[in-house]
Amino acid sequence: MPDGGWLAAIGRRPWLGLVVAVIVVALDQWTKHIATSELDYRAPVMVTSWFDWMLTYNTGAAFSFLADAGGWQRWFLTGIAAAVSIFIVVWLFRLNPADRGLVLPLGLILGGGMGNLIDRMLLGHVVDFISLHYEHRYWPAFNLADSAITLGAGWWLIDAFWGRTSPSKEAPVS
Repeated sequence: MPDGGWLAAIGRRPWLGLVVAVIVVALDQWTKHIATSELDYRAPVMVTSWFDWMLTYNTGAAFSFLADAGGWQRWFLTGIAAAVSIFIVVWLFRLNPADRGLVLPLGLILGGGMGNLIDRMLLGHVVDFISLHYEHRYWPAFNLADSAITLGAGWWLIDAFWGRTSPSKEAPVS
């Protein structure tokens, strides 16, 4: 490819998603390091009346699903996260130009998934440290990776439902 090589042929957009993912992983791992260094396990540090820093470990998936499964879930969830991450990377590089709006949300989802995958592989659990609550009702603790996944998935859904012009609304081709 004389006019820029293989990188120019696939375009720069997929790389933007990977850059977002790397930034999310770096910030996630950095904040988890701070949490494990500065916080005591299950000892909340009040920030506001509805927000605490509280170090917890999740051996399961979202909302502690499978947390008490006996240990097999570590490798099961690791395998699922690895497979989904590979799928997202392939998806990023195969996106149609019309789907370029998915690059950033896919990068957020990939980065969040990889951040939690690193924890699960190295530690056997995911480090969580953000605790939201109202009176005596607590939302399950979470981390920056979980936030990136949620933001990316929400962005993706908004794009899927409201971000595109349907074929019936497009101008007719003559």
